[in-house]
Amino acid sequence: MDIAAKLDGYGKPAWIAVMVLGFIIFWPVGLAILGYMIWSGRMGCWNKKQFGEFGKARGRWYGVERNSSGNSAFDEYKEETLRRLEEEQQEFHDFLERLRRARDKAEFDQFMAERRNRGPAPEEAQPQQG
Repeated sequence: MDIAAKLDGYGKPAWIAVMVLGFIIFWPVGLAILGYMIWSGRMGCWNKKQFGEFGKARGRWYGVERNSSGNSAFDEYKEETLRRLEEEQQEFHDFLERLRRARDKAEFDQFMAERRNRGPAPEEAQPQQG
């Protein structure tokens, strides 16, 4: 039986204890154990197969799978609700983008107004004699 399988038998507390001991003995060992735990999925509380890369749900809304419950009326209601929530989320993101653009435009307009009110720069005010 290899070490990883033995530690898996004891669960997460065993992995954490080994990692802490690794940090106490020589910090790169603890760091290597922590990296292995994260890479192998032993540290996370989610199933890698349930979620796609970097924790983004694929074909799901916040991890809720879109499969049948056996009740067609409920499934239709659930699909409609999830579709509506996704539309509202997109509308909200669009609203935030419009707010950002309006703020940027207001700041730029303010900058241009201050620049116009400041007048010409000293070197622009007097023609060059040469």
